[in-house]
Formats: sequence, structure tokens, C-alpha cells
Amino acid sequence: MFWRLRHSLFSRRSEPQAKYGEDPRGYVGGLWDELGDLQFKFLLGRGLRPEHVLLDIACGSLRLGHRVIPYLDTGNYLGIDIKEDLIEHGKTVEIGDDLYRIKQPEFVISGLFEFEKFSKRPDTAIAQSLFTHLTLDDIALCLANLATYRKDHTVFYATFNEIDAPVDNPSESHSHGYFRYTRTQMEQIGTDTGWKMDYIGDWKHPRNQKMVQYTPP
Repeated sequence: MFWRLRHSLFSRRSEPQAKYGEDPRGYVGGLWDELGDLQFKFLLGRGLRPEHVLLDIACGSLRLGHRVIPYLDTGNYLGIDIKEDLIEHGKTVEIGDDLYRIKQPEFVISGLFEFEKFSKRPDTAIAQSLFTHLTLDDIALCLANLATYRKDHTVFYATFNEIDAPVDNPSESHSHGYFRYTRTQMEQIGTDTGWKMDYIGDWKHPRNQKMVQYTPP
């Protein structure tokens, strides 16, 4: 299958710019403490260790970052997002200048999943509530770009809204859009972009998003 790898959610010119400073936590979907803790505990349960390099795709205002950055060794957190104001809030408010200076997390502001701008490759990557806002083309872009910038053992966890049969989703990705896909669609798009998918399913997400795992084939 051929995917039109043209653009991403983050390059949408039609998407209005939010005033992030008004509610940087709420902009990323709310449930700040609950979802931050859920992701952190999930990754620990899957074997994340301080020496691992973690890539947080669509890191936003560091809902996961402010929990995992203190845990990881210095320089081992990589965060990418289009919304610079959200990242700045995370750096200055959620983790603070002292911890930022000590742990030296890396951030890339990008609308095209430009993972090559980081100084290192991830052992583990996660995209929580990202594919739930993307078209299949943009999911393919994320997966294809990460496939060119992974290690041989990189594990990528991603959530999605699962349905039993394909439906017509919105024609363009949007950070507040709602997209649903079948398990087969998620597996096929992984195969097409150089990944093997394993279905994890329920991981206690409060909005019932399901988890999948992508690894090099």
C-alpha cells in the first residue's frame, strides 16, 4: 500500500493557534496527573530504565516528561512537538530551571516528525493520544520517519481509538479531532512503514484508548 507522506498534524495551516498560556495542561487533553502517572508506570512496567533514551512524541507541556525526566539519566529524554509555547511551559513551570539544567532533556520543535534533529536515537518511544488525532497518511509519516531513526531494538508504543470496522474519519489531522481505526489498519500501516505491530490493548486508559507496540521486523 502506498501512503502519501506529505505532511503531518503539526503542519496544518488551517488549525487555529491556541493561547497555550491560558491552560497549558488542559490543552493537551486534561487528566494531567492521571494520564501522566499512567504513562510513566506503563513504561516502567515495560522495562524502562534510567540508562534508556526515551522519545516522547507530541510531548506537549510535559505531562509525561515532568515525571520521567527526573528518573532518566542526564540527556536521555527527547521531546518533540510543534507547539513551542507548550514545551516552554513544561520546561519552566513543570520541571523548572534547576532540573532542566541537571537533566539536560532535548527538545525539537517540528511539524514533520524530524527525529533526525535529535543528537541520539531512542531505545523507547511513546505517542500517547497522538494517533487519535491523525489521518492514516500522517500516522504513516510518523512511523516512516521513526523507522529511519531507530535503533535495532527500538520499541515504539502508540495509542489509538479502536473500532471493529473502518469508518470515514475527518479528512485532515487536527489536535482536537477524533479518529478511529481498526486493529488491522494499525497493523498494516506498521508493515507498510517497516514495523512489526503487537497488540497490547487495554492498559487502563480512562478514555479507553488501546495500546500497540511497534518493533523492527
